[in-house]
Amino acid sequence: MRGRLGRECVYVPSCRFGLFVALRHWCPPGGRVLMSPVNDDVIFFVVLAAGLRPVQAPLNPLDASIDVDAVPDELWGSLSAVLTTNLYGNPDDAPRLRAKCDALRIPLLEDGAHAIGSEVGGRPVGSWGDASVFSLSKHVGAKAGGFLSCADPGLREALEKTCEDLLLPGRLTAELAYTVRPYAEAAVRGLRLRRAAWATMRMLGLMEREEIRMPLRAEDLGRAVGAAPDLTASDSWVRVDLHDYRLRSGGLRLGRIGRKLDHLDEVLAACRAGTEQLLSTRWARPGPGRAGEVGGAGMGGAGVGGAGGSGARPVAQPLFRVPLFVADRDASIAALARRGIVVGYLYDPPLDDYAGAGFTDLSPDPDGARWFARHALPVDPLRARQVIDVLEESGARPAEAPGGLEPTRG
Repeated sequence: MRGRLGRECVYVPSCRFGLFVALRHWCPPGGRVLMSPVNDDVIFFVVLAAGLRPVQAPLNPLDASIDVDAVPDELWGSLSAVLTTNLYGNPDDAPRLRAKCDALRIPLLEDGAHAIGSEVGGRPVGSWGDASVFSLSKHVGAKAGGFLSCADPGLREALEKTCEDLLLPGRLTAELAYTVRPYAEAAVRGLRLRRAAWATMRMLGLMEREEIRMPLRAEDLGRAVGAAPDLTASDSWVRVDLHDYRLRSGGLRLGRIGRKLDHLDEVLAACRAGTEQLLSTRWARPGPGRAGEVGGAGMGGAGVGGAGGSGARPVAQPLFRVPLFVADRDASIAALARRGIVVGYLYDPPLDDYAGAGFTDLSPDPDGARWFARHALPVDPLRARQVIDVLEESGARPAEAPGGLEPTRG
């Protein structure tokens, strides 16, 4: 990963753990962090656990990137840091955010969990910020591990020490569970027992999310925020969907992660091909001035093509998920489920609507985030052909474009 990014990288057991370390290192206590409201709620809770105040940014509605021009000047002046999301692998406008952060003398932190193969401004996502964090659970498919990178190589030792201080001892039971999990999941898929498995987990109280967002538990969260910075106090929120997020990785886990990482370039090539196929459908949207181009930019953001407004035909990014836009998302999700295709990585409602003003500063312009969160159907590009067939057969209609934007291609 050092070779891919051209900067020092520190292995961490999860992206969320690496982000906590970065926030603690680069942000002053009580600082205000600009972030995307269309994001995993776990990331929101990591920011709170670090003793920081989340500030929700206005978004471009067609790609959910931070709308740099819509952030008021007075809001820029109040920030301690900016955290990108690069949602589904579609890059935020890192060159402009980098320039803005330099002018304000605040750090730019990049969350590249979905964007391990994406580029913007001719450079990899993760090479623009003072620090960046990545997940090895997504494109790599290891379902564990991540890394924290830093622009200043002299900080590597200090970051490693912080990680060591925060890590919990590994457990043999966790290592064994991690080792057998792929075989158990393969058996469930092969026997078509997904519904029975979910029902059993729900009956045993092992389901941590009944809805897209986990329960906020405002009273308990208020106490955890009062104890911050403290990862342990916020553990019941931060650990959701990944209880091993701060355990030391053992040899079994590291071995599997390494083997998966060896095939990353093959996966990225397949994702790029699937992305291009999905972006050619009538449920995808070209950006202004890019009608008909595969991977065209969204509303002024870096866009799925990452061309940054150069005027050249952009190359499709190897997206982790491709956001298509359908009029009735629930119906499309149900149609896909009937064919055994599960739609995940939905982030609805936006974080400010979910958490409220008690825990975050609300977006100055929430409409873009709300439209995207309501209409985006994130599709695995590795299943592009299957998804297209289901959407065609079910008669899925493209969503109407927000006011003032170009209509859907088709």
